[in-house]
Amino acid sequence: MAEPAEDFEPYLATAAEMLSTEGMNAAAELLRTAASRVEQTGVDNWNGSTSVWTVFLEIEPAAYGQLGDRKVGIEQQINKRLEAVLSGHTANWYSASIIPHVTPRPDWRESKGQISQVARRNIIDGLRLDNVAWSGRLEEVEFLARLFDLQRLPSTDSRFSDAAGDIWQHRVNNPMDWSDDWIYGDSRFDLMGGPSDTFLRFLCELVHPVVRPDKNEALQLVQQFNDQLRPEGWHLVEEEKIAGRPRYVARPLGLSGGRAVSRARTVADALDAGWMQKEIERLENAVDRDPALAIGTAKDLVESCCKSILQKRGVAVAASAGLPDLTKALAKELRLVPEGISDEARGAETVRLILRNLSGLTHYLAELRGMYGSGHGRDGRHRGLEPRHARLAVASAVAFIDFVSDTHHRRPIGDEERTTPNPGQPPNRRPS
Repeated sequence: MAEPAEDFEPYLATAAEMLSTEGMNAAAELLRTAASRVEQTGVDNWNGSTSVWTVFLEIEPAAYGQLGDRKVGIEQQINKRLEAVLSGHTANWYSASIIPHVTPRPDWRESKGQISQVARRNIIDGLRLDNVAWSGRLEEVEFLARLFDLQRLPSTDSRFSDAAGDIWQHRVNNPMDWSDDWIYGDSRFDLMGGPSDTFLRFLCELVHPVVRPDKNEALQLVQQFNDQLRPEGWHLVEEEKIAGRPRYVARPLGLSGGRAVSRARTVADALDAGWMQKEIERLENAVDRDPALAIGTAKDLVESCCKSILQKRGVAVAASAGLPDLTKALAKELRLVPEGISDEARGAETVRLILRNLSGLTHYLAELRGMYGSGHGRDGRHRGLEPRHARLAVASAVAFIDFVSDTHHRRPIGDEERTTPNPGQPPNRRPS
């Protein structure tokens, strides 16, 4: 009998078909799209010299990163089906491992997301309008030396051999030679047209605790910077604290709320709810770029989850039912507290209150979205909802859908305690 590793495609295809049939679409799709290779990775001498083989499933790094906590669960789903498929074909051991695809990337150190000149101009204009001393409490040469090798940059003054001497002469020895905002137009540093990572590092240094020890002043600047950077796909986030003051670094968007979004994807996959996956994708993209949209989408996600579970359990609800009605119907349909515990009724009511508050939180935040969202004229002092509000809504929505989805899977639909109507009362569900 030929070893399966010699031609593993038929086994992968069979496992993918099994996963699709069982509604595990994420795992099935990964098997179909991943580049696969099978390698012998060990020998178990305690079990008759059984060979250990690993099926490496290579996917793009971005897709791998998006898996998050789901990776382990998907590997387990695939391995369970592979075990069934291979059981009659080999005595050796096979297991799948999802890994990121590695290719030469000569430009990987270059910043991918470019900051537009419009965004740079807006940030610089804001610094000028507020008369922000960009070097903070440091002298300008000292500040720039933290970012650039001034000895390698040329001088505009023939009396000096490098930029360090040039800057000292015209900003320290003769401070009136150059204006306070000279840095923004100096081609040696090219903050307006140079690499985005240079511009972002300049902003991070501008709010560094050593440069600007006033935490409130630094935070206010970071908020102003992020207002312009978010539409560009970037934001400044706290990396660590120095003497109790935050140090910021630039990060691309799409990494916020990762654990909550990953868990939401798992729930949607378990419910086989394609429309929930679309809402999750929209939510993930909006948390930092458009907090108001993310909050509204979190509310939509809760509604979709409720409708999906009620539909799967054959419970009819009005098409016009809002979030409070859906939450109430779901709480009635699912027995939320295990039977046999003391004060079961009181416990169930407590859980219902928790769920009501979780769903209510996203509902109320969505109302705030209507107050602070776009579409209405605002005065110059107006500030909308921020990513922290969006993360609160997302975390609350995910906590809700995670709990009710898990309860749905633990409660058999055929439970007679919930399907037997009272005498003379019509059943509250459609036939499954």
